[in-house]
Amino acid sequence: MRRFELPEAVRKRLRANGSEAWLASLPELVAGLEREWDISVEGSAFFGGSEALVSPTTMADGTPAILKVLIPREDEVAAHEITAMRLANGEGCARMYRDDPHRGAMLLERLGKPLAESGLPPAERLDVLCGAAMRLWRPAAGAGLPTGAEKGRWLVSYIHETWEELGRPCSERAITHATSAVERRIAAHDDERSVLVHGDIHEWNALESPDGYKLIDPDGLLAEPEYDIGVIAREESAEFIRDSPEGLSGRLAAFTRLDAGAIQDWAAGERLSTALVCTRAGFQPTGRNLLAAAEAAAQVN
Repeated sequence: MRRFELPEAVRKRLRANGSEAWLASLPELVAGLEREWDISVEGSAFFGGSEALVSPTTMADGTPAILKVLIPREDEVAAHEITAMRLANGEGCARMYRDDPHRGAMLLERLGKPLAESGLPPAERLDVLCGAAMRLWRPAAGAGLPTGAEKGRWLVSYIHETWEELGRPCSERAITHATSAVERRIAAHDDERSVLVHGDIHEWNALESPDGYKLIDPDGLLAEPEYDIGVIAREESAEFIRDSPEGLSGRLAAFTRLDAGAIQDWAAGERLSTALVCTRAGFQPTGRNLLAAAEAAAQVN
């Protein structure tokens, strides 16, 4: 029976979830998918992720593909990701050929290198990310995905709880700035204006394809499109924010023809929540840099 060498981040998450038994059952699970989907899975796994086996695969007709099998979780991450991929149907996101929500498995279009390794200038990378997001957005009422308001409430709760848990690693002013911004977006939520959004757009989640870059690993939400652009804008540096308080949100708003204030609000919440995620996980200096940016945003706004 084959063994799969998973990234250490995946192994850590399995241990934290108490799901080591899943790892032992993985060879049998993959063998079953090979038979049912008529695919040939290579034993190697791509590195860099933290929540799934991601392995090169070949379909019966010779088409190169990717098998992704998500690790067990108590929430509905797998179902939401699969729903988002079905709805996107290859537009803005990688195409999904087959799926099995029960086993958290997907057979996906094989794409190329991530945007982070493209060598493109930063401004062009932002345009690529926005363009991919815009291709993905579409009405999806009744799809069963969480709303932007629900995600906003989760962000506010997570920020407050994790800030306390980590010993208050940033000022109360930064907390108030970020959570107030998210609360504005919760109040402004409009089901009729909501579309399918990705939820975690960044340069490592955009991969090269023959017809431009496509996104992978969607969270899957029904929210105002400004949410996705706010996620992109969350990575502004403290220096950039101090020098140009509305610069990136304004630029991305002009490119996408969306509301700059809403983009800035979502960026504030996502920036601080991501800073706390990275701080909790020991991802430094990313956590410190994002906390500094959150402080800068609170000071200039």
